[in-house]
Amino acid sequence: MNDLPNDVFLSYAADDAAWAERLADELVRHGLTPFFAQWSIEPGEVIVHRLDGALLGSRNGIAVISPASARSPRAMDEYAALATASAERGLRFIPVLLGGVAVPPFAANRVWRDFSDVTDEEFAEKAAELAAVVADRPGQVGPAAARDNLTATQRSPSRPVTPPDVPAFVICYAPADAEYGRALAGQLRAAELPVWSVDDLRPGDAQFWAIRQQLRDALAVVVVMTQQSQDSDDVTRMILEGQVHGRPFVPVLLDGEANYHLATVWHIDARDGALLDDTVLDLLRRLREDVTRGRPPRLPETPRRGPFPAARLTPSAGLERLRAHLAEGEYEHADLLTTRLVMEAAGRSTEGWLSARDAAAVPRGLLAGIDALWARRSDGRQGFRRQLALAPAGGRRGPGFPELGAALGWRDSTESAVPRLYRDFARRAGPGRRSGFYPTLRDPGHENDPDWYDRWSSTVLALHARLREWGV
Repeated sequence: MNDLPNDVFLSYAADDAAWAERLADELVRHGLTPFFAQWSIEPGEVIVHRLDGALLGSRNGIAVISPASARSPRAMDEYAALATASAERGLRFIPVLLGGVAVPPFAANRVWRDFSDVTDEEFAEKAAELAAVVADRPGQVGPAAARDNLTATQRSPSRPVTPPDVPAFVICYAPADAEYGRALAGQLRAAELPVWSVDDLRPGDAQFWAIRQQLRDALAVVVVMTQQSQDSDDVTRMILEGQVHGRPFVPVLLDGEANYHLATVWHIDARDGALLDDTVLDLLRRLREDVTRGRPPRLPETPRRGPFPAARLTPSAGLERLRAHLAEGEYEHADLLTTRLVMEAAGRSTEGWLSARDAAAVPRGLLAGIDALWARRSDGRQGFRRQLALAPAGGRRGPGFPELGAALGWRDSTESAVPRLYRDFARRAGPGRRSGFYPTLRDPGHENDPDWYDRWSSTVLALHARLREWGV
């Protein structure tokens, strides 16, 4: 038996053996020892035992996914074993696509590379990138992520999210804006500021969790705003994740209107295509110092060279996105989107809170649609109707806000405080999502205001009073 250690387990269908051997040759050329069955299994060995042993001894696995592999029971068994090893012991599982095949579900939550119809030069470039990842040489990993599965953010099974080694400015952009996004990242790096974007995803990364890891501890979230990013589900998820965790935002308006999630946030006018000037770079340096030292971030309160009109979130588009967030189990994202839908309908996106008169402007049909989605996705445990059912009696005007908050789990008792940071507040829902907790109508974008609590309580009480008037 060949007992030489291997750096990466190479899995492939028999019909792809010639192509897989070419890839193995490239990995060897870069100093690696791949487990390639035609080289590594000697006559007389029990193949299944040899494959099992090699897989157990590998910290990396490359799965060649092709039309032939879909017809190969052995290849599919190996893919399943690689996916299991990735989930159970952290093996880096790198899907490699061949022959124009679609990404199968078991590989969709990993950063993959597409070798279909590549030139010899492109093949060598991609193989070199794989070798750098397997050898853990991050400086040699190029921006190929942006050319392959840039926007794939399908969720993999839940796992603890650990802070990144170095918190960074996380740059978010749609694929159509990648050229500007990469130039912006290069400018910040040249200014010696830590930067992260999807270009920094490496083959085999669990992209959903890698992105979430960076956002939760970001120095700030830099959003390149265009119509394409406005329409991007992935950019929207990144904005919401940053808002859930109270990260500062530095939006850059490249084209079109300001993102409706960031309508009240100071932003930079880059509609001439220019990068950041020295004044903004100095601001980012101060922002890095503030966040690192735990101080409130110093950002301007009004748009720079603005204000600019914000894009509107239509009820139909908003409800469809709400449905998607709830289907993914992203209750915090759905909660913030619910608040945005209500504020937009009342014409109060800039202010971020409602009075009784404002609540009267919110269409009944929109609230019914929001409630139906929350109830349907939680088996009736969440939504406005559930909250009204749990609310204590309070006379004609309904319960006071402390009493309502205690009944819905927003606070321990009528006398206890409510966590100011949304991410700490949302943890009160617990893993089982306490009944009636959502929607909360909180707006993290305004929670640095001194009167945030009074405005939030006004919003909740005004909307609940409106719902009681309708007999909902």
